[in-house]
Amino acid sequence: MKEARLRFAPLTPERWDAFAELFGPRGACAGCWCMWWRLERKDYRAGQGATNKRRMKRLVEKEPPGLLAYAGKRAVGWVALAPRSEYSGLARARTLKPVDDQPVWSVTCFYVAKDFRRRGTTTALLEAAAAYVRRRGGRILEGYPSPPGGPWPDAFAYTGLVPAFERAGFHLAAKPSGARRIMRRTLTKD
Repeated sequence: MKEARLRFAPLTPERWDAFAELFGPRGACAGCWCMWWRLERKDYRAGQGATNKRRMKRLVEKEPPGLLAYAGKRAVGWVALAPRSEYSGLARARTLKPVDDQPVWSVTCFYVAKDFRRRGTTTALLEAAAAYVRRRGGRILEGYPSPPGGPWPDAFAYTGLVPAFERAGFHLAAKPSGARRIMRRTLTKD
């Protein structure tokens, strides 16, 4: 399938409606609204749906928590990114302990509109994320993809798949489990 021509923009309050439309009434998946890695599990579960949506909107009002991919005027993809320290879920994850003491930015979640899947959108989002982090002075971008061929539907490959990361210049930094990899890309100055 042909790769789409996309443009990328940080999720700001002005772009909230496009984000909400992309995520739909279910909040991408089961009312997540991309809050899984940001909350204590009990708070996440209690907030699934409208509460998590409000939490994400408050976060957007403070700073962009990620990037949107647009095809024309329509948002067709999302990548969540922030310094790793902003994701309390990563700090608690037994299998995703830091590889070293280097400061890293983390790419924790993707959501791509169904008609834009398998068209290079995730790889394009990773390239845009790398450029965004580089402009903010970040030197390492890290993600937590799964190997391909897992027993899950597309929506549950929310951390991305290894081949997309490889195409975007990431390398394997750790293999903490059979279902998860830690992949990194070192960002050079422009």
